Amino acid sequence: MHPYRIPDALAERLMTRRGRLHPFESLDPLRTALVVIDMQDAFCVPGMPLEVPAARGIADNINALAHAVREAGGIVVWVSMTVPTLADWPVYLEQMLAPDLARDVQRSLQPGMPGHALWHGMAVDADKDLMLPKSRFSAFLPGSSDLAQRLRQRDIDTVLIAGTLTNVCCESSARDAAMQDFRVTMVSDANAARADTDHAVALDMFLQAFGDVRTTAEALALVREGVRPDRTRAGEARTSS
Repeated sequence: MHPYRIPDALAERLMTRRGRLHPFESLDPLRTALVVIDMQDAFCVPGMPLEVPAARGIADNINALAHAVREAGGIVVWVSMTVPTLADWPVYLEQMLAPDLARDVQRSLQPGMPGHALWHGMAVDADKDLMLPKSRFSAFLPGSSDLAQRLRQRDIDTVLIAGTLTNVCCESSARDAAMQDFRVTMVSDANAARADTDHAVALDMFLQAFGDVRTTAEALALVREGVRPDRTRAGEARTSS
């Protein structure tokens, strides 16, 4: 798990700009989705071509968040990078990677192949959770998946981002969600990258202009504080305040 704290200089700038460190000081659990990005065998199993060793260390935090969001009436979404053929992502696979690596990466993200499945360490509730493929780094990019539409249909306005890689698919998803007017928080110790600096820079940049960054403990506290006894879980009748 990566060490992370908001730098003092950044905290000072944020306090000057908006008068508070965190843009979102509360959330409504019934309108909250935990979106877990790419916690697949391809990224979590030792020796896989896309292995992110730190990803294995965030599993307990992700599972704790998933349990809390579910219990509070929100939704948990497990998003999986999915590339059926090399032709499905030609620019990235042909121009950004060497040919042998591109082939191995694509095969590990192909449905039915070793690597595509969610890692065994993830506590999925098949009866309640949503599972979606995405075809690009961002789960909120139009054409990559229909996640944004599905969340809107469920009256979701708040998104917690967890998974891997912090500075690639997680950050891309978080930024695109923010640009579609979701209230987005990246959970610092429930995201993983390949280097501490990659992780920290991504979170610093996101906090400056796009949304919030919280620890798992802070996110859990916000979920629990948002639970009201006069309101029911998602899928049941909701009462107005």
